[in-house]
Amino acid sequence: MVRVFVRGLCVGALALISACDSQQNPDLAAPPSVDWPLHGGHWGNTRHSTLKDISPDNISDLGAVWKTELKGGVSRDVPVVVDGLMFVPAGGSSVYASQGDAVAVVEDTGDGVGGITALNAATGEIVWQYTPRGGAGVSVLVKGAATGEGMVFVGLNDAHVVAVDQKTGEEIWNGRAGADPVPPGEFIAAAPIYARGMVLVGIGSGDAGISGRTVALDAKTGEKVWEFRSVPGRGEPGNETWPQDTDAWKQGGGGVWASQAVDAELGLAYFGTGNAFPMQGGEVRAGDNLYTTSVVAVDLATGEYRWHFQMTRHDMWEADVGAPVVLYDANVNGETVPALAAMRMDGHVFLFNRETGEPLHPIEDLPRRQVARLHSAATQPFPVDADQVGFPCVQEDLVPAGFELGCFFDAVDYDDPNIMLPGSATRFAPMSYSPETNHFYITGSVSAGWTRRARDPYYFSGGSTPVPGIKSYGLLVAFDAATRKISWQKELPRPISNGSGATTTAGGLLLHGEPDGNLQAYDARTGSLLWQFQTGAAVAGPVAVYEAEGKQFISVIAGQTVWSFALGGTVDPAAGGPPQPDSVSGFAGRVVPTGEILMADQQDSTISLHAREKFTDDYALVPVRARIDVGDTVTWTNNSEITRDVTAEDGSWASGPIPPGKSATMTFNTPGLFTYTSKEHPWIYGQLIVEE
Repeated sequence: MVRVFVRGLCVGALALISACDSQQNPDLAAPPSVDWPLHGGHWGNTRHSTLKDISPDNISDLGAVWKTELKGGVSRDVPVVVDGLMFVPAGGSSVYASQGDAVAVVEDTGDGVGGITALNAATGEIVWQYTPRGGAGVSVLVKGAATGEGMVFVGLNDAHVVAVDQKTGEEIWNGRAGADPVPPGEFIAAAPIYARGMVLVGIGSGDAGISGRTVALDAKTGEKVWEFRSVPGRGEPGNETWPQDTDAWKQGGGGVWASQAVDAELGLAYFGTGNAFPMQGGEVRAGDNLYTTSVVAVDLATGEYRWHFQMTRHDMWEADVGAPVVLYDANVNGETVPALAAMRMDGHVFLFNRETGEPLHPIEDLPRRQVARLHSAATQPFPVDADQVGFPCVQEDLVPAGFELGCFFDAVDYDDPNIMLPGSATRFAPMSYSPETNHFYITGSVSAGWTRRARDPYYFSGGSTPVPGIKSYGLLVAFDAATRKISWQKELPRPISNGSGATTTAGGLLLHGEPDGNLQAYDARTGSLLWQFQTGAAVAGPVAVYEAEGKQFISVIAGQTVWSFALGGTVDPAAGGPPQPDSVSGFAGRVVPTGEILMADQQDSTISLHAREKFTDDYALVPVRARIDVGDTVTWTNNSEITRDVTAEDGSWASGPIPPGKSATMTFNTPGLFTYTSKEHPWIYGQLIVEE
């Protein structure tokens, strides 16, 4: 579980913490003001700025001041800002250098490798750009940046961390956080965190059978200081929650997908872990499977275990604790308690004493649908008397007829052909906490997906099978930290459990970016939409707030463009945003000109670790969408193992029963667009286009 490699750092006894921090970044414990030095703004991940020059009273004067196109790629993260420089991790294929006001291409690598772009935070001018060395696709930056000790730290998808000089972009060190050699699927999964002379990073990907972990590197040298493995080894506490007669724990998962939080005074680091592996294959890993899908606290100096809470036992729903945990001060019975908030993917917020790990409020265990073969956990934990973002189960008006409607954490086996489970209500989008309002601000989704299981426990589809007619929408929620009730919520057009999340300010603003390209500002107290601006691309990354040359700025990355806003800005918005899917799903994919349709399909897993990862789907249509001319015939061949049929939704034609190995042929003399399903299996949908 823990491997300690302590070097001579500023990580000694707690008595040295204050002196150590004052030498480095004394403001990282408090919400940011002038700078935005870390992904979450500061160690507490509150995503709350103490700046208040921009407020509901003058928000109508907010406009774009500058925009800068990134060189060579898209960023989905947040800019970090220190000492008037903004650092943006993004894709890129060129190395840039500056001499005064001149910016020149020094080298064109031509391989699409990512880089860090440094901008003047007041003007958007490029100061320098750094590209790590490596072959095509080897060293693409994947998630975010952090600053500390005059350096910028970024994680790469070869599980290395790079430190470069903030002022020049010169590489200082390139340190290995992962294994040597790096196995396929292992990478830095989130923005690093600088704390007390160390750089903390999370290692993925548990989805590929990699052992997730949090790693600390020496900020001066890049050497490994310690690591905490999400899945404990034999003889370590927690390993007893894995099968003792197999080595399932060795590929246990538990990727660390979000940036850590730090309480330097307590000397603790906190992080969430991801799903167990194989994702749906509970039958090969009986037990709770610690420390997957958990909140974990470790000693900041050594990486030693301090406490944990498992959010989802024996996870079979890819229930990663994917959003950064948030540190705040809670009022409990008149006393101030150092607290931690964590979101679960079903929209529940859990609150803990971050020193002890004790829940601030009661948590109860509730039963869910069981499948004994999968060793499903008898119960899951739920906060008592607290509101949930979204709904516990699929709402009937969300899905078309023919499905069995399920709830979060219902077990699904291979002989459950038509269960619709809720999609993630809250997932990777970060929440914000405002001490002014004592509210958490959360972006979420209401959706549903057809959940399938193969007989092969290692098969993973990467998602649910598309179905036309499923409705979905987003939620923007203000959640009261004291009452644990929703004070207000807004229904938005698109699901937003991933993406920009929320950022708040002392000026009373809630900032959020939408998939349609709009950057939005809301009144944090009322939820009223005050202002929005079209950036021209999906705003997939969080918002940063900072001050430069005495002026407050709001900045966000949309696609390949960094936008920065201030009062009096005059840069025009983009002409239009990206095309958006309908809020009700339709048929997707290629229309195939053919009159031959199969009624079963063999699919390969989207994550291929085992050659046997196949799924024979007896409830499929191949192709789902077919096109013929008037007068042509269509033959449906039943290559499945069950009797099937095809029936037009409008009742205009039907095949009758088609036994396994048999076919049915029909001629179509009338043009039209036909949706068809099955009388016996009404959750199967196909589309036939008959053209003149």
